[in-house]
Amino acid sequence: MRLEQAYHPADESSPVLESTVGSALREAAERWPDAPAMVEGLTVGAGRRRWTFGELQADAETVAAALLARFEPGERVAAWAPNIPEWILLEFGVGLAGMVLVTVNPAYRPSELAYVLRQSGASGIFLVPEFRSPMAAFLDEVRPELPGLREAILFPSDAAAPADMTGWKEFLAPASPGVGRPEVAPGDPAQIQYTSGTTGFPKGALLHHRGITNNARLYGERLGLGPGDVYVNPMPMFHTAGCVMGVLSCLQTGATHVPVPAFDPAAVLELLESERGTVLLGVPTMLIAILEHPDFGRRDLSLVRAVLSGGAVVPPELVRRYEAALGIPFTILFGTTECSPILTQMHHDDAPEDRVNTLGRPLPQTEVKVVDPGAGEVSGVDEVGELCTRGYLVMTGYYEMPEATAAAIDADGWYHTGDLASMDERGYLRIEGRLKDMIIRGGENIYPREIEEVLFKHPAVAECAVVGVPDERWGEVVAAFVRVAPGADRPAETELFALCREHLAPHKSPIHWVFVEAFPMTGSGKIQKYVLREQFAQLSGRS
Repeated sequence: MRLEQAYHPADESSPVLESTVGSALREAAERWPDAPAMVEGLTVGAGRRRWTFGELQADAETVAAALLARFEPGERVAAWAPNIPEWILLEFGVGLAGMVLVTVNPAYRPSELAYVLRQSGASGIFLVPEFRSPMAAFLDEVRPELPGLREAILFPSDAAAPADMTGWKEFLAPASPGVGRPEVAPGDPAQIQYTSGTTGFPKGALLHHRGITNNARLYGERLGLGPGDVYVNPMPMFHTAGCVMGVLSCLQTGATHVPVPAFDPAAVLELLESERGTVLLGVPTMLIAILEHPDFGRRDLSLVRAVLSGGAVVPPELVRRYEAALGIPFTILFGTTECSPILTQMHHDDAPEDRVNTLGRPLPQTEVKVVDPGAGEVSGVDEVGELCTRGYLVMTGYYEMPEATAAAIDADGWYHTGDLASMDERGYLRIEGRLKDMIIRGGENIYPREIEEVLFKHPAVAECAVVGVPDERWGEVVAAFVRVAPGADRPAETELFALCREHLAPHKSPIHWVFVEAFPMTGSGKIQKYVLREQFAQLSGRS
């Protein structure tokens, strides 16, 4: 099929199932009752707990019964913890009980925690006492501001539960296997996932069962995931990449899921070797750290058949380095929380040049178009415009934010991603950047990703980010922030400028250079470009 416009109709080769989190769990337990389903991702192998699909369902049913003893179907229940097995049991239990899971970033400080719990109207929260910060103390600090928060329950911990919190065993104790389960429909809300918050307070994307179960299944099918695969998952559970793509794809394909408690490149490499991992998903910053770690060349990674990345710009050089090191095709995908989350994904047998330079084609049942941001008309092939999508995967809306929902989803059901993209005549997409990140220099549109890809060609550049900064003459000019690769000498600004001039038109070459030790990141691994602009303003005395 050759497209005449940047519009890809929904591929109906694979159906949308009328599934829920609970129905998917019960079907998995029926199909593969004794097969390995989940392994605790600790770095000490002998102490790792393991579940079969049958055991996973049994434990999740117990959690669901315990939830129904304390909460009503439809209530919001928050999870605030790293990637521990009980987080996943809670996800399944909430789905079976007809409640709504509110996912909370463990890095949140008190004010951020209070905002999410208040905005979501959470009736309960499950947390660990401490993880890189005193989380129980933070909750204590803000709890007086949250009269609707009735219950605080601690996930398993060596620490004793405070008087105003319930321990995990105590929570499970009154669970009765005979408690009836509510009817849960595919269109019912399943999760409130808070956006990364690259600017201002995050919005809560209300995702439904049909969206997250089908999206995870279709992602797994395109990946070729199945029994025998071991999916090592360092992506955080509070993000759809962790609790949807990781948890629900393995559940529906019979693969074994290994959640990594917290990202550490050495731990990921150890788990890939000891658990005979076959699949690894990580944002580019994670995969760069794994590749740069001394253990990368020492561990046996011979069973790894797929490495995937998305969620941020994937440098072509990173793709080439992984493919050269492991001898396997690298898979790029693109998604957004509001779309459950995956829109496009490479096939493992796509051509090498497509694997490096594109995001692949839309998943089945996903309608995609690129439109002129001003006129709203469908763009021509290979023209840059705003990426929009429609179908089963689109969120119900932003929770309790009707105006924000109306601004994101138009009257015809199209979700406007805010991403700049182009589509070729075969339906392969490229992301050119964020609409708000586009730099306008003297009336010329400049897309940061194009410049970032050139800078990644330099062997001393480990990471980079390009932003527009104010200029009295041009309105905006290009600034580049660069992190130098470990062990490499810092390149001269003139050297990087010459590299850009070799590959880009003069007006696209950065005129400001800032070298950094690390980038400000969101919890889901995206560089916060607005923070870089603020830092530049401070450095230049323009604040």
